[in-house]
Amino acid sequence: MLTIGELASYAGVTVRAVRHYHAKGLLPEPERDHCGYRRYDAGAVVELIRIRTLAEAGVPLARVGELLQAGEEEFAAAVADIDRRLRAEIRERQRHRERIARLASGDNLALPPEVAELLDRLRALGVDQRIVEVERDGWILVAAHAPERVPEWTARKGEQLADAALIDFYLTLSQALGWTADDPRLVELADRMAAYITRTADERGEDYLDDADIEPPFVTLMDTLAFDTAPPARRLIELLKERGWTGWTRLERVDPTRDTAATRQDDTAAQRSRRRR
Repeated sequence: MLTIGELASYAGVTVRAVRHYHAKGLLPEPERDHCGYRRYDAGAVVELIRIRTLAEAGVPLARVGELLQAGEEEFAAAVADIDRRLRAEIRERQRHRERIARLASGDNLALPPEVAELLDRLRALGVDQRIVEVERDGWILVAAHAPERVPEWTARKGEQLADAALIDFYLTLSQALGWTADDPRLVELADRMAAYITRTADERGEDYLDDADIEPPFVTLMDTLAFDTAPPARRLIELLKERGWTGWTRLERVDPTRDTAATRQDDTAAQRSRRRR
């Protein structure tokens, strides 16, 4: 007869595992002898090895007891079911491994590969890393909010990055990160950007610039992200508005003359209100 330690040793498990199998009801617990020790026979060793083999194969302990009592057909069906579950777990773990690999590769975190390629293109062009990070964070929001639109938008952005005028804008904006809001060079940059936008709208249509199906709150969120990271962008938008365009994430044509008149009316009304007070 065997002690619990000898049983565990013969079956290739720990004493703790034997006690756990007792608690789960998988291995019958023998009566204690006159000295108070449990004693096991060879049958217990065989049963324990069967339990260990099923557990190591990935069978949940909750089903081990069922399989130990099953007939051949029932056992084969249960094993096939367990095999399907294990294959599904393997696929899921493989997806986890792919995500971990993406975590280790910087921009690929939460971003599709085509977006990461666009960011690499910007870096290769010499765009300031802070501008690249604005783009990256904006794409993270877009990929989470409207993943089905990412292929369309990345393809369009890829076309735009082939335009020397847009590349020049990116490079100048990189330099503008160190400018103050009243720097006269922002006026020149706004002129160039307005000319590029107008030309693109005339050639490709305003729908190419304006994604009207993006909800206004999301547009505001994207704009705020850009303005907070690149302060000159806010002043640049004000200057663009004077040149007939408004918006950062979503561009729209405006009438700068009417906007200026409305602003003057607002200023006049405010002055009258102050005088009345």
